[in-house]
Amino acid sequence: MGSTGTVLRELRGAQKSAKGVSLYSRYVNRPAGRMLAAGAYRAGLTPNQVTLVSAAFTYAALAAVALVEPSWTLGLAVYAALAVGFAFDSADGQLARLTGRGGPDGEWLDHVVDCGKLLLVHAAVLISFYRFGELPSDAWLLLPLGFQLAAVVTFCAGLLREQLGKAAATAQAATAQADPGTPPAPVSRVRAVALLPADYGVFCLVFLLLGAPGAFRAGYAVLAVVHTLFLAAFLTKWFRELRALRPG
Repeated sequence: MGSTGTVLRELRGAQKSAKGVSLYSRYVNRPAGRMLAAGAYRAGLTPNQVTLVSAAFTYAALAAVALVEPSWTLGLAVYAALAVGFAFDSADGQLARLTGRGGPDGEWLDHVVDCGKLLLVHAAVLISFYRFGELPSDAWLLLPLGFQLAAVVTFCAGLLREQLGKAAATAQAATAQADPGTPPAPVSRVRAVALLPADYGVFCLVFLLLGAPGAFRAGYAVLAVVHTLFLAAFLTKWFRELRALRPG
């Protein structure tokens, strides 16, 4: 094994494109994941094992949200565990690219863990609201369900956009004449800033407010509205992109 510095340089060289990535993921989560991936490489862990470590941190934090009475201490612990879990979620892919040990099984496992995370995080908030929250109205119990719907539809629609887009592009490339292609568009910093409210890492910050139930509900509600607006924008964009890939 090379030195940690050498491993970090190789990880930076194997980094995915920053296109479509928010500033948080680009400057906080990916660098943190790179450090964890380097440590996992030195420890001899596989990418799938790193994915399971990510799941352990994330799911333990969500279980605490559902089972433990909200407090400032709980909020800090939950946020820390979710942030670490998210960084390990970045580390597994980086480690796979570094070692060449990635494959369909690892990608499948990563998506399964991510899907479970999106379902459980809002289910945990719903349970916490029901068990511990002195809610102004029972209608607040519908908020986590709506947020969960927006999050899961965004996740599934994004995956379908990626897979269907790849299939259509492959089919077009097989029938089209060879051409030099067009250079990739530059990374937009404005877009990276605009995507911050939709970033999971930014969403996790709301759990720091668990010690103030009213502030937590307000912050969670604002994020639910923002994510719903992003969902509408993403669906419109992805539909147009896929329609443009139709043959003929």
